[in-house]
Amino acid sequence: MHYRAVFISDLHLGTPGCQADALLDFLKSHSSDYLYLVGDIIDGWQLRRKWYWPQAHNDVVQKILRRVRKGCHVVYVPGNHDEFARDFVDHHFGGIEVVEEASHTLLDGRKFWLVHGDYFDAVVKYAKWLAYLGDTLYEMALRLNRHFNRVRRYMGLPYWSLSAYLKGKVKKALNFVTDFENAVAHEAKKRGYQGVVCGHIHRAEIRTIEGVLYCNDGDWVESRSALVEHVDGRLELIYWDQVMDELPNVNAVVLQHDPLHITEPA
Repeated sequence: MHYRAVFISDLHLGTPGCQADALLDFLKSHSSDYLYLVGDIIDGWQLRRKWYWPQAHNDVVQKILRRVRKGCHVVYVPGNHDEFARDFVDHHFGGIEVVEEASHTLLDGRKFWLVHGDYFDAVVKYAKWLAYLGDTLYEMALRLNRHFNRVRRYMGLPYWSLSAYLKGKVKKALNFVTDFENAVAHEAKKRGYQGVVCGHIHRAEIRTIEGVLYCNDGDWVESRSALVEHVDGRLELIYWDQVMDELPNVNAVVLQHDPLHITEPA
């Protein structure tokens, strides 16, 4: 599959929770003119605690650099877990452009704001110690989730995300997600954009808020999702299906949403 643009975030390279093998398969089978890395690509928080960098994570980096050499325009917008990269804003590394925030113009002319989104998270911004604690608990949930899904695979059952289930059951978490989405969309509208692409909260979504098309490309530790712009300008969320990974000679993509091509309301 070839796309005009691919948007991915929250890869969390450097952690056991990163599904690097699936990500590498995705990158091999989905080329694009533009590739936007929308934050939390490398997890500096976890790497400071304990070094973890298997070959698969290195292969992902090499694959992205190979994209650049083949003519793909790669833009990197750092997030909070890879905030160290913000010291290198406006620099190029291996042809990858590092920026604080970016913009992308769709084929139909609509302008989208690209930002990781951590600036709209009050916990990250004002209580970083609490964010670190939450990150540790989240990593524990992911570790438990990996063991749980090994049993599910043995039983022939599909992948199931424990952390996503817990977040869905906690009312405060749902309120946080809604507040986050509204805040990001409101800021995009204030800046004159017709849409916004972000990550951070690990919840893939496409919906219209205040006349702005809010797009969250999800993550690669739970949902294994990406936002793509087709060559005809349609926007779509795609998910790399874990069950289909085991089938021979199949590049599996599960379409969670119908292809979207939403225009501003009259």
